[in-house]
Amino acid sequence: MFYKLLSVLLLVSSLGAAKISEPTISMQTSGFVVDLVAHDDKLYCATDASSVDIFDIETKELLENIKVDQITDFMGDVIDSKIYSVDVLGDMLMILSQAEKGARRIHLYRDKKLELIIPYTDGLFIAKAKFLDKDTLLLGLLSNELISYDLKNKKQNYKIQVSQSKFSDFVLIDEKTRVVVADESGNLKIHSTEDGSFSKMLGGQNLDNVFQVDSKKGIIATAGQDRKTVVYNLNNGSNFYKNADFLIYSVAISPSAKLVAYSNDEQSNVEVFKVSTHGAIGHFGGNKGTISKILFINEKEFFIGSDSTTLNYYKIN
Repeated sequence: MFYKLLSVLLLVSSLGAAKISEPTISMQTSGFVVDLVAHDDKLYCATDASSVDIFDIETKELLENIKVDQITDFMGDVIDSKIYSVDVLGDMLMILSQAEKGARRIHLYRDKKLELIIPYTDGLFIAKAKFLDKDTLLLGLLSNELISYDLKNKKQNYKIQVSQSKFSDFVLIDEKTRVVVADESGNLKIHSTEDGSFSKMLGGQNLDNVFQVDSKKGIIATAGQDRKTVVYNLNNGSNFYKNADFLIYSVAISPSAKLVAYSNDEQSNVEVFKVSTHGAIGHFGGNKGTISKILFINEKEFFIGSDSTTLNYYKIN
């Protein structure tokens, strides 16, 4: 009787255990992965080693490596510059990186040339930057201020204070006419990118810092320190959340907004679930560090970057 009971328990345990899919391909990067952007069949990988690695999405081969200058730290040592975020528009690559005295700088890379657009002497502690159009960048500061920056005239169009909470992340929505800002309060603030005016707040779900936020087609998903990924539907006003076993550092939404991927345990595994049913369709592992970025290429393929020099590519069966 005891052995029969034990067999049943083992069977239930094995059925309940989630199968972890390993990477289809692993690519080596110059440093720890910080940010990922896909554009025109190329994958732009920002690292903490003063470098942006550009891969061919189809072949997974390294096409180019763009380096920014190393910096001198507070101790007088020469160290690598961390690339905080990248973005691509047309033939321009924007690179936001760590600079002297803790400040940040922005370069534009085009025609094989690197041009300094915002020097560290401007004293801007920028956490994230994205193109609004070919002449304008949106800057998110650690102080949770948003700046619309005129690239042509090298001046600020506006500067607004989102809240007193520390900035975490932002994502552009509605054809870049609005921005969703995440911070340590757990609430999301939506602002106009034209003039910075406040539009809407989404709150009451994440009760602590939201590390990352993503959005596609009116669906917004968060990566919460409170171990919750919250999914907001701007189309009908509904929301729901899923709990994880560990702090959720990264989240991503598929292009159709039908799938969400989030880091869901201490082993740096990622769960992918359907927005319509909330049900998991797969679990993906093999990551060698804390998850830093998840990026869907389409409904079946995605990349996972982490605090390691390994960038993993996955296919959903």
